[in-house]
Amino acid sequence: MKLVNDWRRVLRRAWSVRLLILAGLLSGAEVALPFLGDFIEPGRLAALSGLATAGAFVARIVAQKDFEDGT
Repeated sequence: MKLVNDWRRVLRRAWSVRLLILAGLLSGAEVALPFLGDFIEPGRLAALSGLATAGAFVARIVAQKDFEDGT
């Protein structure tokens, strides 16, 4: 496995990375939900996390205009 040349820039700017971070935060919120009370319906955060993960998958395969092929 080899990192791309500008991996730091990819971590800061790639939508796939941003959406995966969002999915992780939503998953963590789903775990914390029982401690928050009836703030949000059960399963809603899990559904949002799934959507963010699906969006990250799409963002990973779609060319992003801010990046050139740096491999």
